[in-house]
Amino acid sequence: MTLDIDDAAARRAQIVDKLRAETGVDEKVIETLIRAFYTRVRADDLIGPVFAARIDDWEPHLQKMFAFWSSLMLMTGAYHGQPMRLHAPLPIDGAHFDRWLRLFEETAHDICPPGAASLFIERARRVAESLELGVAVSNGALLGKGERYKRSA
Repeated sequence: MTLDIDDAAARRAQIVDKLRAETGVDEKVIETLIRAFYTRVRADDLIGPVFAARIDDWEPHLQKMFAFWSSLMLMTGAYHGQPMRLHAPLPIDGAHFDRWLRLFEETAHDICPPGAASLFIERARRVAESLELGVAVSNGALLGKGERYKRSA
């Protein structure tokens, strides 16, 4: 069985066109959301310092995040990074992911139309869950269903 690349590309385009029409998500919405979100992140007492310790020039990071969310939401394939490798060594745990997610959800509700906000939030929850699990495993913790990662002091 061979995969018809043209058919796959056409199906992907249809899915993205439908998503855009139903939610209003496009590159501009992504950029507006991500810029507003990271403004809140930088001001946050818990996760702001984690970012500040690693990011001196925010624009390159924001550009990566635009590509990440464009790939995640619009299937553009613009992102080519390795988020797990970057997050695994960070001094973070479930509380950090909770705060990240709360700030993201608040920003999505403030910035996006309701359908877009719901879709962004659904995807953000998956990202947070996946990264938290990866950070836990990289620190020798195996989490059961529903368990959260707590860093040792």
